[in-house]
Amino acid sequence: MKKTAFGIACGLILFLFIFPIFWIYLTSFKGRPDIYNVDASKLFIFSMTTENYPFVFAERDFLSDIINTAIVSVSSTILVMAISLPAAYSFARFNTGGGQILFTTISTRMFPVAVAAIPFFLFYRALSALDTLWGLTLLYMYFNVSFATFLLYGFFREIPPELEHAAMTDGYGRIAILRRVIFPLIKPGAAITTVFCLIFAWNEFLFSFLFSRNLARTISVGLSLYWSALDVQWGAMAAAAGMAILPTLVASWLMQRYIIRGLTFGAVKG
Repeated sequence: MKKTAFGIACGLILFLFIFPIFWIYLTSFKGRPDIYNVDASKLFIFSMTTENYPFVFAERDFLSDIINTAIVSVSSTILVMAISLPAAYSFARFNTGGGQILFTTISTRMFPVAVAAIPFFLFYRALSALDTLWGLTLLYMYFNVSFATFLLYGFFREIPPELEHAAMTDGYGRIAILRRVIFPLIKPGAAITTVFCLIFAWNEFLFSFLFSRNLARTISVGLSLYWSALDVQWGAMAAAAGMAILPTLVASWLMQRYIIRGLTFGAVKG
């Protein structure tokens, strides 16, 4: 009985997560008459069309939005990992700053991101960094570094220092230890941190909406262009949304092995 109830609960949870994604892709293959049809029998039985996908690329320059989002997301994630990995290791092994610097780093995530919108906007306007890819890249890097550092700090703390002491006894230097001992062990944690930072940058809307116009417009902002005061282009918006979430779905699928290991990293086995 308990197994049956558990299976039903898992099925319901899985349905709640999967059905919205399924509905997006289903709507993307509907024409306007089928989308606005109130007949319940037409929800899943309709004349399939692919007209929404060409419309997205022809009318909204969606390819440019995808390229901008990819550049900003990948670049900011690389910078975040390049900064967070050594910073987290330093905090975990040497207690750099006595915990004060780590707390200051984490504190940047303790306030709503909207609070920083006005000062960052004024600062970016003075630097002529509005509507630029490098401006968004640095902004996403700023907000992700604290999260990535804190997450990696926990992973580094799970690695026994005795492993490094043993490697030092064998004649390895600090850099060689990091490269040959620590990083192979931290790979699952680094993978899940990378995925989280990449997804955040890919899906971020508020700062992309405020800090970009046309040249650096990202996918999330491009999706908002499909509704107006007079009309909502549900089919085109669903097609664009389906393509927008596809890269993150693929990335999560390809790295699921590392994600699962990262989520269980340091768990007590027995």
